[in-house]
Amino acid sequence: MGVLDNAKDAAEAAGEKVKRSAEDVVDKASDKIDELKAEANVKKAEAERDAVKAKNEKKEDLRDD
Repeated sequence: MGVLDNAKDAAEAAGEKVKRSAEDVVDKASDKIDELKAEANVKKAEAERDAVKAKNEKKEDLRDD
């Protein structure tokens, strides 16, 4: 039965390797999604900052007139 045990062990090892590989892919995808969300939040914050700055400059211009 040594051959069957070896085959079983090899199959289990291969299954574990595939499982770890799949988990790595999921982790990488999740990390990329988090990165893209963070970049989008930064762009949104920058746009809001620029809009507030433009609004404040316009108000200042109106006060000066």
